[in-house]
Parts: sequence; C-alpha cells; structure tokens
Amino acid sequence: METATVQKETLWRNHNFLKLWTSDTISQFGSQFTGLALPLTAVIILHSNPTEQGILVFVGTIPWLLFGLFVGVWVDRHRKQRIMVASNILRGSLLALIPIAAILGMITQLGIVFLYAISFFVGFLQVFFDVTYQAFLPSLVRRDQLVEGNSKLQASASTAQVAGPTVAGIVIGIITAPIAIAIDACSFFASAFALGRIEHSEPVDQKISKPSVVADIREGLGVVLGDRRLRMIAGSTGTSNFFSTGLGTIMPFYLLSLGVPTVNLALIIGLIFSVGSIGALVGVVLATRIAVKIGVGLSIIGSMIIGGLGAIPYYLSGSLTASPLFALYGLDVNWYLLAIMAGQFVSFIGVVVYNINQVSLRQAIVPIRLQGRMNATMRFLVWGTIPLGGLAGGLLATLVGLRSAIGITVLGGSLAFLWVLLSPVRSLREIPESME
Repeated sequence: METATVQKETLWRNHNFLKLWTSDTISQFGSQFTGLALPLTAVIILHSNPTEQGILVFVGTIPWLLFGLFVGVWVDRHRKQRIMVASNILRGSLLALIPIAAILGMITQLGIVFLYAISFFVGFLQVFFDVTYQAFLPSLVRRDQLVEGNSKLQASASTAQVAGPTVAGIVIGIITAPIAIAIDACSFFASAFALGRIEHSEPVDQKISKPSVVADIREGLGVVLGDRRLRMIAGSTGTSNFFSTGLGTIMPFYLLSLGVPTVNLALIIGLIFSVGSIGALVGVVLATRIAVKIGVGLSIIGSMIIGGLGAIPYYLSGSLTASPLFALYGLDVNWYLLAIMAGQFVSFIGVVVYNINQVSLRQAIVPIRLQGRMNATMRFLVWGTIPLGGLAGGLLATLVGLRSAIGITVLGGSLAFLWVLLSPVRSLREIPESME
C-alpha cells in the first residue's frame, strides 16, 4: 500500500517540476513559429537558395561543436536555474530584432547575413539552455520518476508541435514570416518568468570544481566514450540528426519543385508537421508501455528503425501524381502530400519513443554531479552533426539535384539504427543502476 501511495503522488505534487513543465510548454509552442518562420524568411523574403539555406542551419547549430564541451563544465560549476533564465531572456531579445527590422523596412537591406548572425547567437545561448535543462531535471525528480518526467516534457513538445506548425503557418500567411517571430520572442520572456519561480536549492558539489577546465572536459568525455551504451547511442542519434537535418534543409525547395505554390508553402509545411506531431503524441503514450513490454533496449532499437523508415515517402512522393484529390481550407491535397504526412506521422512516433527511453537511460546511469558534462558531451556528439547535415543537404541539392539529395538523406537516416543494434543496448531489459 505504501508503494501504491508513493506512485499516486508521482510528479503532480512536485511544484518545482510543474513550473519547469509550464516553462517548457510555453517555450515549445513559441518555438514552432521561429522553426517555421526563420527559414521561410530566408526563402520567401530574402530569396535564398539551397546553399544559403544550408549555411543558415549551419551557423545556427555550429555553436554545439565550438562551445558544447566547455558549456558542460560551466553548467556543472554554476546554478542551473540562473543559466536557463538568462538564456531565455537573451534569446527572446535577439529574436525580437528580426520583427523590429522587418517593421522598420530594413530586413532586405540587412540581408541573409543578418539572419546568420541572429541564428548563431541564439544557437550559442541554446547550447547553455539545453545542456542545463537535461542536467536540471534529475535534481528535481526521483530517479524512478525520470521516465515520467521526460514523458510529460515530451508530451508538451508534441502537443505544441500538433497545433503549433498549423497555427504558425496561418499566422505567417497573415502577418508574414519575420513578424511572426515576435511570438517566439515573447514566449521566451514568459518561459523565463516561469523558470524564475522555481524554488530549489542547488548546492554546487565542490568535488567537480577542478582547477583545470580540460580535466573537467576529459572527465565528461570519459563518461560517454568510456561507456559503450552511451557511445553507441551517440553514434545512432548523431547519424540520424545529420541526415534528417539535410532532409529538412532542402524540404521547402523540394515542395516547391513538386508544385506547392509559394503563397501556401508555410501552411503546407505546418500541416505536414502537425500531422506528424499527432504521431509524436502517440509516441508519448506508447513509450513507457513499449519499454515495459519488450524491454528498454529493443524499444530504443525498434523506434530508431521506425523513425528512419518514416522518411521514405519524401523520396517516393516524387513519383506520385500531383493531381488534387480534394481541397482542405482552400489547399489542394495530393497523393504526394498525403504520403509525406503519413510518413511524418510514423517517423515522429519512432523519434519520440526513442528519445524518451534513451534520454531516461542516460540520466539514470550517470551520477548527478556529472549530468552537465555528460549532456554537453552527448549534445556535442549528436547535435554537432546538425550543422554539417544542414550544410551537406544544401550542397547536395545544388550538386546532384533535389530528388537525388532527398534519396541520399533518406537512405542514410534509415541506417542509423545499426549503431544501437550492434551494442550492449540491445540486451537491456530495464534501465540499470547508476555508475556510482
């Protein structure tokens, strides 16, 4: 009976977690606007080409390669709540410059370089936030609540992704892409306010305050690279991120080549991701159940396979008819659009099940004092491939054509599961105990 009572309490009684969850929900919804509006500002307003679009992705994510490992040391040595609040305030301020420039009529004069600069500095601050965010959760909840906590946070992300892209597409069509970014800027300020209300003691463990930053970085690298489970998860996630970013970078140009009108591009992309995000919600519901049914290891492997296969309709859509089947809110819905939506739905199920289980595994087996450096090292490895993937996608489209580039990115992403299949992760039935 005592166990049942503890389980009923779960995280609904953890007020600090609920504040973190609220902050994340606000930010996740707002980010749907910039995620869609920033590349469309480059494509529609500044008439960028695939290579320039690849560079935009590159500069926004290269901070992970440049600063990720150092940020992990910083996070473990400082108050995490302060870092997250400051990051959100500064990101909101930087993003606000884009709609301000558009209102003043200066955005075309500033050009694509202006977007490069904003994207770089926002990406730099995101490194601090994301490393801190995943290192902060294990200090707020019990070890046995990590999967529940990650599931709730992923549910917020997935819910935002269901409605967010469609709403963002409609809003962008009304007020233009650069102005819509103001909504995300405001969401960062609101998110920072919610984070600031968390009342949580964060004593810094003096044992990690080594005189050498290099020694701290080496310890973080040793945690990930010295554990074959973490090393192979990093390889799988990094490979998937590389190819999926390449695909996402050239997707707007590919849709235009399939006959999507420029005026409807934002709404079409929003619909694709909204349908896909319904799959993400399904993944949230299934993540824990699948892990219990078939084991944590097989759920990680199987979900990565499903996530990769879901991208195949992007390539196949080039062979499908563009004849409209029916109209939806004034948009012509074709077979290729339905195929892409179905693939995105399946892919998002796999991605969410994979992320919930592999992140929970990482957080559970690594001591709290090393969480910042572990997360920084993992992000360095798995997000460090994103700028390279964006650049590669843009260059591939320029060199071999859009459809061939789509085929290469789909094939590469579908093989990402091999890393975890050929690792000790395969034999994990339950999440093991911490390394210490």
